[in-house]
Amino acid sequence: MRVLEIGCGQGDTTVALADAVGNEGKVVAIDIASRDYGAPWTLGEATDTIKKSALGERITFHFETDLETFESSEIFDVAVLSHCSWYFKRPEDLLAYFHKLRKIAKSIRLAEWDLDFIHLSQRPHFFAASILALHANFVQNDGNIQNLFHKKQIQKLLEKAGFHNIKEGNVDATYLQDGQWEKNYANSIRSDFTSAPPMIQTLVTSFYEQMNVTSEEDLSLNSFVLSGM
Repeated sequence: MRVLEIGCGQGDTTVALADAVGNEGKVVAIDIASRDYGAPWTLGEATDTIKKSALGERITFHFETDLETFESSEIFDVAVLSHCSWYFKRPEDLLAYFHKLRKIAKSIRLAEWDLDFIHLSQRPHFFAASILALHANFVQNDGNIQNLFHKKQIQKLLEKAGFHNIKEGNVDATYLQDGQWEKNYANSIRSDFTSAPPMIQTLVTSFYEQMNVTSEEDLSLNSFVLSGM
């Protein structure tokens, strides 16, 4: 298969895709960030290591690359967006990507955190993500949460772009560390909200109280998966 991955980051999903496509397969992975972005390894350091691996020949990385200006002479079997939709500031920006992908990919697979949490232990991750999305509206930053998109909204955007037969799945992601990372980061930027309007400060204070309720264990949200043709 020929796979186009959007928002590849350090390449953890890219490696899984490269393994799945087989010896004759190809993964083209793009990210808008530079090679110097990321920690503890930068995107460049991580992907240089991947390129030296047994799967390296199946992968082509493109950094500082926006899909809207990305040129491709081939049609991909599938476009993959794994946990990158919350990087988009506005729904129309995400829709523009979907329109472009509809032209160059036969199908699409998208995964993201599922806001419909099912355990109270996942609630801190939900409120941390909400706080960081609000923060992005008041403080210019390049954080990995710029806005929150519910799966139903993303499905409507996919359909608007021309993808059909949308199917939904769900993956247990509670064991991942992202929920705790987002909670810690949200707590670290609390003082930034002192310049926000009073009503926003009141709302955020309520979110912080809910996020920081003590519990035995904070779990990450699950992930949803949408696929369409």
